Amino acid sequence: MTTRDAIAVLGLGRMGGALARRLAAQGWDVVGWTRSGRAPGAVTVTGKAQDAVARAGVVLLALFDGPACREVLDDTRDSLRPDTIVVNTSTIGPAEAAGLAGQFGPSYVHAPVLGSVSAVAAGTLRILAAGDQDVLARVRPVLEALGTVRDAEDAATTAALKLIANNGLAGAVLALRDALRQADALGLPRDRTLDVLELGGLGGLVARKRPFLVGGTSAAPAEFTIGALAKDMALLAAASDSPLRSATGVLDGPVDPQADIAAAATVPAVGDAVLAPLRAYLRGHATGDPAHFRAAFLPSAHVEGVRDGEFVSWSLDEYCARFPGRPAPDEPYRSRRIDAIDIHGTVATATMTLAHGADTFTDVFLLVHGEDGWRIANKAYHRHA
Repeated sequence: MTTRDAIAVLGLGRMGGALARRLAAQGWDVVGWTRSGRAPGAVTVTGKAQDAVARAGVVLLALFDGPACREVLDDTRDSLRPDTIVVNTSTIGPAEAAGLAGQFGPSYVHAPVLGSVSAVAAGTLRILAAGDQDVLARVRPVLEALGTVRDAEDAATTAALKLIANNGLAGAVLALRDALRQADALGLPRDRTLDVLELGGLGGLVARKRPFLVGGTSAAPAEFTIGALAKDMALLAAASDSPLRSATGVLDGPVDPQADIAAAATVPAVGDAVLAPLRAYLRGHATGDPAHFRAAFLPSAHVEGVRDGEFVSWSLDEYCARFPGRPAPDEPYRSRRIDAIDIHGTVATATMTLAHGADTFTDVFLLVHGEDGWRIANKAYHRHA
């Protein structure tokens, strides 16, 4: 590849537009196409994707997902030159990447990128590139104009590694959310909290996203949206066929999918309404007064678990009958905490740990929201000796 060869950038959203601008600034002949028709500065835009690829030595995809990649490539395949290289920077599933690699053969390079719009502008992206070695050598100057290239294995492995990288980012966002929620519960000022968090393992994320974290509406544009990250986590969960909390966690609460990912870290903790029955349950254990359990549970609720090697299923009346109406003798030495709660509209799940002398219990609750507010519908427990 030389700078005399045109590069067609298909998809001119946040990342695609930034990629096109960077390549143009580095002296490449760039032609772009996007469904919206919006053009980033200094980039020629065509009305049809076929016209963009017809004279391009490299076609660079910067699209939202796998279906968009397949659709655009199906529409443009007949317009590609025989020697054109397709470089896909999009974040898609491993099976989708393998399918495209199989469809286009050696002319396909799967090259997802690590980094955001600011990294594109600075030429500091980290790029995972998988493809035929001769083809990679031809397209390497283009990729190196965007950042540092790390040769990867096949397309499916490369796509999977990109999803794992984004999973790390999602985990950091959720860890930051937990830290901010705890700080709010302790009454700590947000600026002071962020100052201290910048000193630790989340420091890089906090420093980059501070404009979104200090409260109010940030004037800074979103570089990576919550919706895009949630899409990537859904892809990872589907590909691995394993539970993944971040697949739903980043969209937990009233968040705008088009907002920057940092907004997911500012979602407030769950309100007192859903916590009320759980706190009533805690008071029941602390006081031994079954009236608190009747306030916490639905009348139809059951409590189930394994006791002395046998499965038990108690009705609410049977469960309440086990409490004498006074605290346990060792109550000052007992402890209880709510570990997690997830709300999904009118249902919620919660997990609690109770340390009662020599035994520790893990309680798992199903809650529902009805006319009387939140109540516990059922509880299952595990007793740790």
